Amino acid sequence: MIYITGDTHCPIDMKKLKNKRLPSGLQTKKDYLIICGDCGLVWEGGKEETYWQNQIEEKKFTTLFLDGNHEDHRRLLQYPEERWNGGKIHRIRSSILHLMRGQIFEIEGMVFFVMGGAASTDKAMRKEGFDWFPEEIPSKEEREEALTNLERMNWKVDYVLTHTAPTDIIYKIGRKDRADEFTDFLQKIEERLNYRHWYFGHFHEDQKIDEKSTLLYQKILPVTRGIV
Repeated sequence: MIYITGDTHCPIDMKKLKNKRLPSGLQTKKDYLIICGDCGLVWEGGKEETYWQNQIEEKKFTTLFLDGNHEDHRRLLQYPEERWNGGKIHRIRSSILHLMRGQIFEIEGMVFFVMGGAASTDKAMRKEGFDWFPEEIPSKEEREEALTNLERMNWKVDYVLTHTAPTDIIYKIGRKDRADEFTDFLQKIEERLNYRHWYFGHFHEDQKIDEKSTLLYQKILPVTRGIV
């Protein structure tokens, strides 16, 4: 089984990953929980990070995450790249995988396009290289790779996973202050792409926006072929 949830900001929003709150379908390492950015399992290093990585690694299932804006992007990039299920990853632990930007993965017969990253609105209150990183915004090369991979798929996937959202969706949720050139990039993808459903986090709410897009925070939703 595959499940998707929103930001965990480790350790702030990790309560939803307590065993008693998890869906019953997460029983083996071949079951997957996907976190839509701002995971926080790679942050400042040290004992607390090790503790939480140990906690998640010991879960019965495999944890996948895309990066948000509140990650230590420079430390993430220090992990060696691997190929996994058709796309590039960083393997943080045996069963904790970072799904890299612009990649396409096939999981349980379903095709996922992943594009992490977003702009921080609180960067003025943060320190560059410590708790804020310019790399939070996908580079030109990462965007070009995303477009190349989508072209390879003839612009058709089952699901899209991002941290922020396309500009039109941001306007729908009343957050036009969060629209920027990267959300415009996602908007251009949305207008061209043939997909079943788009999941994203970042805005700290749970809301089904329309028939093709869902904002996630605390909820953990199942994803199966043909069912949204």
